[in-house]
Parts: sequence; structure tokens; C-alpha cells
Amino acid sequence: MDVFDAVKTVLAVRQFQDKPIPEAIVREIVEAAHLTASSMNGQPWHFVVVQDREMLRQLGALAQTGPYIAQAPLAVVVGMEESPFAVSDASRAVQSMILTAWSHGVGSNWVGFENLPQVNPVLGIPAEIKVLVIVPFGYPVASIGKGQKKRKPIGEVAHNERWDQPFK
Repeated sequence: MDVFDAVKTVLAVRQFQDKPIPEAIVREIVEAAHLTASSMNGQPWHFVVVQDREMLRQLGALAQTGPYIAQAPLAVVVGMEESPFAVSDASRAVQSMILTAWSHGVGSNWVGFENLPQVNPVLGIPAEIKVLVIVPFGYPVASIGKGQKKRKPIGEVAHNERWDQPFK
């Protein structure tokens, strides 16, 4: 799948098959985050790769908006060092993981947003590292409507040269 097809068809997945993700794909997902560009090459991120079923259950219980983490075969916890660019840089890394996974038929979704301090002690993450998100990954349970996105018309959100000139 090329990059634009991945962007065009990726959707949030919250139900996963009970099927492991091959290690080569797990590695590629994590490497995609690692290779993502960051402001001034600061790389203010850390990634905790979780595949242990019991730990995934614990993370699902800790993340109020993501109990479905417990059913995922993989989750990546994304932490950030203190930096004015950390949220932006780590978010870019998350998107790289999501698109890379999707290109292999692996779905995911963003869980939490800087409101996960309870995760630090469970995973041994130092207090100075703020957990931005948990991203569960897995093969979707059902076939999902690739590309069936409800979006505003492009002319409402993109402009040509000036605000009052819709992009066509």
C-alpha cells in the first residue's frame, strides 16, 4: 500500500482479532516511530512496546478511554521528555506507527492524551517522562469500510493563497 492510500483508508480500530502480529511487523511499526523527523532532531520520545497479555489487561484498565487495549496483541506506550516540541514530535511518531501498521492490515487507535500518569509506575517509566498516549495494535475483527470517511468538503478547510479563496 502506498502512503497516500494508507492516509486515505486508515480508520480507528477498537476491536482486535486474537491473532499475534509477526515480530517483523512489530519491529517495522516501532522503527517507523524511531525514524520520524523531530524538531531540531531532538527525538524527545520513548516507546515502551508491550505484548504481554497481563500487562495489556492492566493498561486497558488504567486507560479510561481505551479498555479495548486489553484485547490487543500489541500496544506501544509513547512517553515524552520535557521539550517545547515533545507533543508535536511524539504525535508525528504515533502517526508514522499508525500508517505503517495499516499498510500491513494492522489497525490501531490513539488512547489518552497526556492524562496517563498512572501508567508510569506500572511500566517503570521515570516520573520525568510524561506518557502522551497508548497505541494498541491488532488485526481488525471485522472488515472496515476503507476510505469511507466523513469529512468536510476540502474547500471548507483548505484555502488557496488567501483565507477567502477555497482550495479546489
